[in-house]
Amino acid sequence: MKFQFQLLYFLFSIAVAGCSFSESEINTLTKKEVKKGWKLLIDGKSLDNWKTFNGGEVIGWRIEDGILYNSGKGSSHGGDIITKDEFQNFELYLEWKVGSESNSGIFFHAQEGIVNAIHESGPEYQLIDDKGWPSQLNDSQYSGANYDMHPPENASMAPPGEWNKTRLIVKGSNVEHWLNSKKVVEYELWNEEWRNLKNNSKWKNMPHYGTAKKGHIGLQDHGGLTMFRNIKIRELNKTGK
Repeated sequence: MKFQFQLLYFLFSIAVAGCSFSESEINTLTKKEVKKGWKLLIDGKSLDNWKTFNGGEVIGWRIEDGILYNSGKGSSHGGDIITKDEFQNFELYLEWKVGSESNSGIFFHAQEGIVNAIHESGPEYQLIDDKGWPSQLNDSQYSGANYDMHPPENASMAPPGEWNKTRLIVKGSNVEHWLNSKKVVEYELWNEEWRNLKNNSKWKNMPHYGTAKKGHIGLQDHGGLTMFRNIKIRELNKTGK
């Protein structure tokens, strides 16, 4: 019996160590990823690659144990943040969780100095507590959506407490939203369908929305708590290489 207990304890210790090792590997790149041009946008220690939209030093956001947290109180406390660099054609990967009744987003091609809020400039990949949101959501307001434009199809959120995996791919006018290994949205910027959707959305009186062909990546501090990790990007040409 004593031997069996020691064996079980040994196996449990290995399992725990394995979990700890896995968690310690967040915010890193493999040699293969580096060779393919991937770069980390967060190293798990600092926000050196980021700034406040239309501002300077990041406030309200914090990093704990390699995980990036927004303020959890809304944009008046932390503010939306953007990359210091601008990107045109790219593949972005990140992992995220939202708290209960929380709401956030990922922006691209965002432009400073011409609008007061990031959502008036860059299209938004929606992040939200799909099942726990207290009011009825429109189809284009669920996680993975091109917010208020294109609803996600066959999207599936990770169970509560688990990380969701997002890929956002922009190649010229073509945009793909991926959520947990499924492509849930694909659209073309600036074509007739896109213009018709824009003119019938909340963006209809926002002339700068979605017009830029290059800009900043943004993360939203909107309502409630959102957590991010493993934020990385690789630049592409229009053929996706």
